[in-house]
Amino acid sequence: MPFTEPVLLKRINADPAKRKLHFYDDYVATGGYKGLEAALQMAPADIIKTTIDSGLRGRGGAGFSAGQKWSFIPKEKRGPHYLCVNADESEPGTFKDRYLIDYDPHQMLEGIAIACIATQCDIAYIFIRGEYHRQAKVLEHAIKEAYEHGIFGPQGIKGSATKLECYVHKGAGAYICGEETGLLEALEGKRGWPRNKPPFPAIAGAFAKPTVINNVETLAAVPHIIERGPIEGPRWFKSMGTPSSPGPKLYGMSGHVNSPGVYEDELGITLEHAIKLAGGMKGGAYKASICGGISMGVLGTNQLDIKLDFDDVRFRGGCLGLGTAGMIVMNEHTDMVLALRNCVRFYAHESCGQCTPCREGSAWMRKILDRIVDGGGRAQDLEMLLELEKTMGIMPGTTICGLADGTAWATRTFINKFYDEFAAKCPETPVPQFSLKRGSLNVLQPMGSNTR
Repeated sequence: MPFTEPVLLKRINADPAKRKLHFYDDYVATGGYKGLEAALQMAPADIIKTTIDSGLRGRGGAGFSAGQKWSFIPKEKRGPHYLCVNADESEPGTFKDRYLIDYDPHQMLEGIAIACIATQCDIAYIFIRGEYHRQAKVLEHAIKEAYEHGIFGPQGIKGSATKLECYVHKGAGAYICGEETGLLEALEGKRGWPRNKPPFPAIAGAFAKPTVINNVETLAAVPHIIERGPIEGPRWFKSMGTPSSPGPKLYGMSGHVNSPGVYEDELGITLEHAIKLAGGMKGGAYKASICGGISMGVLGTNQLDIKLDFDDVRFRGGCLGLGTAGMIVMNEHTDMVLALRNCVRFYAHESCGQCTPCREGSAWMRKILDRIVDGGGRAQDLEMLLELEKTMGIMPGTTICGLADGTAWATRTFINKFYDEFAAKCPETPVPQFSLKRGSLNVLQPMGSNTR
């Protein structure tokens, strides 16, 4: 069946005036923890296989198979295993995880318990964004309830052999700690610098022990699959979305839309449909959309038919992917040069400084864009920006993490898709009157036509 009713948001009323926070009693009364009961009757390998069969892909940005990630954890225990929940939601335009924590925290806690049974984890850490003060308090209360009802604690999950402790760890507001190995460093009390890989976290993660790292939304989806069993669960999940990107998805809609907020639908809906979910355009016609947080890049004026899944956005949209599905919609009056400058200014500020291409490249991009915005743009500035974006990031192999790639992809897609706006502010000669007939031939196109 296609997506017909809310899954992750079934307890959260669409009317803001009617929303309420669901703690343990409300959660159980509406079917909560049935997935955990089913998981306790399954072998860990069967839980992992069911999750793999469902096609659940990580909702934190990369879209990697959640079940496959669990399967990388060593089967033989030679010490503690850890689960780290990435609730460091610092990607601009993304607020769906906060929404789940605000109103339905036990949904994630149930997913944590199931994931820990599957991977033999002993301790779960919820690494939450430092600015989420209220959400941290909500989680602390929900975890206290989970201890009181035998889900966490030394007695074992509901009296089973799997003993699980759970803690909330507050970050210090650094964007880079949303990267999984930067998160691990911060969790260990060190500076949040991403690590070189290998070793990967599944082998040597938190405190050099096998570690699973999942996003809030990913874990919240797990109980719905496991509750339905090893055959019906994957079949139900795959009835929604696309063959390569199945299941429901939360879309955080902001920008120039009439009703900003979090909306749920299946993966694979079009950008045009997502804008309709948010009440349509506000203040003018559609011009562009950042599809999944600013690190993914921008979708252009003629790309309303792009399918919002993990593949179409990448291959037809010319972006890094769907990312977190944090959609920032822009109308026809948006100055794309100012928008890009705002994105690059964020990256230059949040670069951890460990890798020279990222530290220096993002800073130089900001300086060039500042000059363009201030009226001193030159023709060669566009070539310089595109030269910089080609030479920084893990895809060229020059940095440890993907922050530089986010900077590069934003720069690449903004300039290539809205070239004339940038060219208008970068004349061939520094005089007030200049021609807009330069065309795209003067700009290197490292990705070719799919970024235009």
